[in-house]
Parts: sequence; structure tokens; C-alpha cells
Amino acid sequence: MFKMKSWYFRTSIILFHAVVFNILSAQSNDFSLAPLFTNNMVLQQKEKVPVWGKGMPGAKIEAAGSWNKNVSATTIGNDSNWTVWLQTPAASGPFTLTIKYGDSVFVLRNVLIGEVWLCSGQSNMEMPLEGWPPHDTIATSACEIANAQNPNIRLFHVERNYSVMPTVQCKGTWEECSSSTVKNFSAVAYFFGKKLSTSLNVPVGLIEAAWGGTNVDAWMSSPTLKKFPEYQSTLNTIEASKDSILMVDQWLNALPSITVGGKDPSHKWEGLRFNDQECSAKSYPDSAWALMNLPIYWERTEVGEFDGAVWFRKQVELSHTSIGKTLTLHLGPIDDMDETYVNGVLVGSILKEGYWKTERVYTIPDSLVKDSLLEIAVRVIDNQGGGGIWGDGKKMFVAHDSSDTISIEGAWKYLPVAEYRSGIFSVFDGKNHQYKNRPKTALNFSGYSATALYNGMIYPLMPYVFRGVIWYQGENNVSDPEMYKRTFPAMMENWRTDFKHGSFPFYYVQIAPYNYGPNSSSQNLREAQLQALKVKNTAMAVTLDIGNPNNIHPADKMDVGDRLAYCALAKTYSKKIFYSGPQYKSMKIQNGTIALSFDFVGKGLMVKERTGENHFQIAGADSVFKKAAVKIVGNRLVVFNPEIKKPIAVRYAWNNTDEATLFNKEGLPASSFRTDNWKK
Repeated sequence: MFKMKSWYFRTSIILFHAVVFNILSAQSNDFSLAPLFTNNMVLQQKEKVPVWGKGMPGAKIEAAGSWNKNVSATTIGNDSNWTVWLQTPAASGPFTLTIKYGDSVFVLRNVLIGEVWLCSGQSNMEMPLEGWPPHDTIATSACEIANAQNPNIRLFHVERNYSVMPTVQCKGTWEECSSSTVKNFSAVAYFFGKKLSTSLNVPVGLIEAAWGGTNVDAWMSSPTLKKFPEYQSTLNTIEASKDSILMVDQWLNALPSITVGGKDPSHKWEGLRFNDQECSAKSYPDSAWALMNLPIYWERTEVGEFDGAVWFRKQVELSHTSIGKTLTLHLGPIDDMDETYVNGVLVGSILKEGYWKTERVYTIPDSLVKDSLLEIAVRVIDNQGGGGIWGDGKKMFVAHDSSDTISIEGAWKYLPVAEYRSGIFSVFDGKNHQYKNRPKTALNFSGYSATALYNGMIYPLMPYVFRGVIWYQGENNVSDPEMYKRTFPAMMENWRTDFKHGSFPFYYVQIAPYNYGPNSSSQNLREAQLQALKVKNTAMAVTLDIGNPNNIHPADKMDVGDRLAYCALAKTYSKKIFYSGPQYKSMKIQNGTIALSFDFVGKGLMVKERTGENHFQIAGADSVFKKAAVKIVGNRLVVFNPEIKKPIAVRYAWNNTDEATLFNKEGLPASSFRTDNWKK
């Protein structure tokens, strides 16, 4: 294991007394460091790395790392931007990074030199090590979290942020890996970093920038998307709406705010008050509130794309037989969190993430059922994706017993009281219905819009130097795999061009089997990912054997992280390690069979049938695919069906939910593939 130098602690104390240290995280009224530069950071080893920020034009900046005596200096330009360059040594540390600006000296401490990786994508990359219980859990997470103390792994979590134009600001801070810091960090990224740290014996820095439910175009720049005619209309609308979108941002920024970003998700949603507690009271004047027919996701109503807090209220007239009785309140599932009141009294709540599928069933004590009128008030907090009281309307009712139920489906009054963005609630004046004054935009721009996350979460990281990228995304693009064949490779080159440090490695995960529905063909998206291997310096981790056809967030994230690490260890760090399952290469028709050849055969091929299925199909000239038998002959796989005398094509695992049966003897699975549309 890489060891910290014992003299670091003595040096830190001396430096603390020897310099003027600005405790405000290297920020002052006229000076700032880019967000990635904090205590505990990791700099890429053996590279000339930039350190940058803003300051007064004409002022002088000096920077030096304690790993050598060299000082880098520059004069701040008229645009207030400054950049200095430092040469880093081989993996080592900890060190200090000292920046002098005028009479002030800023010192970043506990800096390591090692291997830095950017970890990005949608929810399967974002999914934290503790999972999103109760439905989306991580295998072995409790043990991993308990044993995660590793100061040689550093974590930087870019807080969710979207922007209509490129921004230099993002929120996050470098932290040492520990049980408390890693539980809310990407599980895939952690397992990847853990494997690298153990195998290379060097410090590892992981930068997580992920957002669930997002398309690839959200992570691409406007100049890149302009190369695709299909996006021209979208980009034109964004451009035409830019001023009104920025006006909304300014309006929200002027409101009172509550910050929850960076807090432990287990407790961050508790105790939030938006000057709205009276909204739960019985007989609260809500006649001016708007109406919404429930159940429904509010994104499908005039509310549109909105994360934040919304109150719902409804009066229920009880039968005389229910008065004075204990009742149950059935609301169905709520996305994401709720506090539920009856006659002004809290009867139940869920204030933790991950329970958006959980049906709310709360007891109404008989002490609250004093007359025939019940007032139900529910405050819903949605922090991402869809929001609201949703599900099956037949499951929304108040009941005394099975024979005495009252439906609460239908019209409810509602009032938004706070909007949530980038870890901050902007609080509306609910009494005066301030939400209605929110500026109108021609486009409901959000984190799911084209360019939004490139601008808000990737651009602020540029031009930080890292070794490479790991990427897990694609589930949201299954509806248009042909476009993904073009946009995904373009996105990789987009990032490489804009970060300006060469064709860095880009290792990605192929989406796992999942039941997307009868009209989806996710195998085509997997094919698009397979063909993206034509882009230089790429590799793909196949997950056809470790998915869950009934859950889009499979529990096995350790194997995913490890397989990405195998790609890096083999291709980037030149370790003699097998990193890929068999990849289809070519076919030969002979004697009524088709013989398939593969790359990455390793020690040989294996077929492991699942419940009597091998998931191979074969077809003749009529293109009717039928189940096929297979046999291994040397390093080739022979596929046949006695009913098809003149076969012309083979397909493998060509279904949404087909799981892996073809492996090499190193235990790595083959991707799904078809020979009838193969483009090597």
C-alpha cells in the first residue's frame, strides 16, 4: 500500500504558522480558485497540470507545490482569468499547494499525486454505494462501507447542476475515502478506484459527475450537436429561449434560499421548513390554489419539469359510520418524499431518497376523526426526475374497513412552495402565491435538456488533467439506437477535444438486460455501444451476465467497477490482464452450419445455458430466426438448426432480457451481437 510521508504532519503545522491562510476555501472578494482545487485533492502524476481561477486584472499570481522548489507565475489578464502550470512528479504525497495573490497566501493541504479518473453517466453510475433502498440496493454494500477507510482514494462529487450556457462554476469538494464519505459516492466509481489503487499501489482520485435518467445529448456541447441536423431545431429553440431561461435563474437567485447540498442524504430532507407549515392546518385558506387531478406525475401537467416542494390538499367527506373510528389513508406511491397531515396533525412521512415506488399507507387515529370532514395535506419533495403523487388511482382511498372506503382520486388543490436546483431550495412566498410570478419561458429547460449537463457539470472541470474517463449511460437512449451510434462516439471526441489533453482513454459499460417493454429493443443500443469500440482508445465492460431483467439498477456494481478497472489496467497501465469477453469477428457458412470466430477468446470459449436456453438463433434467406444449437470446435463456435439447410445469419442474446451464455474461460461474457448487420 502507498504510504504517506511521516514528515507531512510536522510540515503542515509549520506552514500553518508561516503563511497568511485565508480560511474561506481560497476565495476572497476579488480572487477565486476553480472549484476542483481544494484540500485533499489529487493531481495527475507526471503531467504538466493547470491551476486556474479568477482575480483582479494586472495582479500577479504565483503557485508552487511542495514537491519541488519551482515557482510558476503569471499576470492576470484583462478578462480576470489566470492559469499557471505545474509539473507533477511520480505518484507520491501528501503535499501542499501554495498560491500567492498580492499580500494573501492560500494553501491547499493534503494534496496527493496519483491517477485521476472522471466518472460520468446516468443513474447506474450515479447510484451510491449505500444504494437507494428499499428497492435499489448494492450487493455487499454494508461490508464495503464499513471497510472503506482508505486515505489514498480521494472522492470529488460534482453536485447536480444544469445550465443553458457553459459555466465555470460547480459545487463539490475533495474528500478522503471513508465509511462516511463513500456511502453517498458512486458505487461503480468506488469499486473501479479501489481495484486501481490496490493493483497500482498509487493514490487514486475519482471525480463523479453523473445524473440519472439523462440522454447522451445532455452531456454534449452545442457546437458538437450542431453537426447533427436532427438537433438543429432543438438548439435553435434553446438559443431563442436563453434570455428567458437566464431570467428565471436570476429570479430564483433573488429568493430566500435553503442549502442542503453536500449533506448526508439520510437526513438532509428532514426538518425543512419553507415558511409553509400553516399549509397543513385544518381550514387553511386554499381557495386560490390551482387544481391537479391525481394520481399523476406533475411533469405531465402545467407544472412541467420541476424539482422542489409542492403542497397538495383535499377535503374528504366521511360516512357517519366512520366518525370516531381509526382509519387508514392510502395515497399510493409518492415521488420522492412526503410529509402527510390529517386535520393539521402529522400521520406519516418518508424523508429519505429511494422510496419513490413505496406506497404510502398511514394510520389516521380515531382522535382525529371527530366529525365527517377530513382535511388531508401532503407536502411532496421531489429532488430529481419525476415528481408527485402517482400510481394507480384505485389505490388512493380512505378506509375504515374493506367495505367502507372513500376514493380520494381526482381533483386536489396544489401549491409549489420551493424550487430545488443544485443543492439549493429557492423559497417562494406561499401566502402570496409567488410561484405564479415565476418568469415564463418558451422552453422548459432542465437537466434532461440537450447540452444542459455538459454546460453545468463537465465544462466547469475543464481543463483539469486526468488519466481517463469511465462512463455508464445508454438506458435513456434505447428508443433511438441508430442516433446513439452517431452521438456517443461524437460525445467522446467532444470531451477529448475540449479538455485539450489528447485522446485519453474512454472506458464504458454496456447496458445490462432489462425489460424495457414490448416495443423496445435494447439489444440495438447494446449493438451501438459495441460498434463504438471503433473509436480509438476505448474499451467496453459487458454486463450481460450481471444485470437484473426486472430492475434497471442491478445490485452487482463490484463486477462492473472491476471490469472497467481491467480495461484500464490492461490498456492504460500495460498490465497482463484479460479485460474483455469474446467479441464477434467473422462468420463462415459451411455444410448447413455457421462457424463464428471471435477476438478475445483467451483460453477458449464456454457456453453456459440458462434454464435450457443458449440464446442463439439462426436464420435462412427468409430471415425467420429460430432457436439454434451450438458446439465449440477449437476457438470457433458452430451454430446450426437441422430445419435450416442454408443458414445465412446468427443472432445472440438478441432480446431485451436475454442474459449471457457465451463466455471465455477467463469468465468474461460476450456482448449480444448479430451477423446480419455487423460493421467491424
